[in-house]
Amino acid sequence: QVQLVESGGGLVQAGGSLRLSCTFPGRTFSSYAMGWFRQAPGKEREFVAAISWNSRSKSYADPVNGRFTISRDNAKNTMYLQMNSLKPEDTAVYVCGASLINQDYEGVLWNYDNWGQGTQVTVSS
Repeated sequence: QVQLVESGGGLVQAGGSLRLSCTFPGRTFSSYAMGWFRQAPGKEREFVAAISWNSRSKSYADPVNGRFTISRDNAKNTMYLQMNSLKPEDTAVYVCGASLINQDYEGVLWNYDNWGQGTQVTVSS
């Protein structure tokens, strides 16, 4: 599997913001539907947000809808997750995923073939 690379995690106080980035070295970035998942200690990995290859379609999990924004810049081979109004329950390892798609498909995916190692986000109360 090809490895994606996340960055931007850290420690932030409740109510603060962070922006995560995800790159996919050596691949044609626009050929992939992508998304973010997270996993908190003792919990299963859960879907956070997804984006189509051309950014026309986006999807968010209910707990983050209205606070998080997913975006991508295919020219920079980078996907982003802007996280605002962070809560302690957002504390988790955030992982980005990607799957190769036919560009006739402009929707999102909710599971992926390629994953990164993750970046830790910790929100203090």
